[in-house]
Amino acid sequence: MSFEQVEQFFARAGEVLSTKNGALCVYGPLKYGGGFTTESNAAFDVQLKSWNPVSGIRDFEALDALAQKAGLKFTADHAMPANNQMVLWERG
Repeated sequence: MSFEQVEQFFARAGEVLSTKNGALCVYGPLKYGGGFTTESNAAFDVQLKSWNPVSGIRDFEALDALAQKAGLKFTADHAMPANNQMVLWERG
């Protein structure tokens, strides 16, 4: 998805998660500080962009900024299989 769609996703999530205990989990590969966590994720990013030039692996910091703008607070980042992450933001 394009970054514009990512922005819309986080904005809408902030609206939907209006309860005190609302949470948002995002699963997939991420970059940190602009860098890939593995060479395979860098190759996957190239593949994603070959399918759709506006897609690609996103930076955690950019997603966290969108979550904060939507009123969500970062609470956890868990390493998952196949070089993926599960990141959690909560309303509060």
